[in-house]
Amino acid sequence: MKHLTRDELDAGLAHIQASPSDSGRLEMLVRRPRTDEREVLEVGMLDLEAGLVGDKWGNSGRDSAEHLDMQLTLMNARVAALVAQSRERWPLAGDQLYVDLDLGHENLPPGTRLQLGEALIEVTAAPHTGCRKFSARFGKDATHFVNSNQGRQLNLRGINARVIEPGTIRVGDIARKSQP
Repeated sequence: MKHLTRDELDAGLAHIQASPSDSGRLEMLVRRPRTDEREVLEVGMLDLEAGLVGDKWGNSGRDSAEHLDMQLTLMNARVAALVAQSRERWPLAGDQLYVDLDLGHENLPPGTRLQLGEALIEVTAAPHTGCRKFSARFGKDATHFVNSNQGRQLNLRGINARVIEPGTIRVGDIARKSQP
């Protein structure tokens, strides 16, 4: 697949910036049972200790309690659609929750809570940046795009979160800002 150029990526920025700010639809849910494996789900369970049940995060062998700030990853669905170019390629980004929501730092600073289905999650301060796998899958220009100053401010690569209240989530659920 041909990777998009920086100019082509920049041309999609206005559409990304038009993402809803207070609530947005969960467009895709992806579980990563093992490294480089993806399972697209319709329904998932968020757990206080395991994160997304069945995801490798909870089975990584590291002390999960020390890494709760990276329990879940969210990516703006519009960014995923742009860099991946087809919905089938979204899971290659490596995130779990793809939402049509403004994930920018101004809109969702660390500590912001989102109600999603039966679960409540909290945005954490742990940075989420494009890596060499992201670059290999979507191109160097895509990595520079999400990691640019503006890309970081808008959290184009996504955000990290942790589970505050466990529960079932489904594709189509609306992620809504929640008061603590």
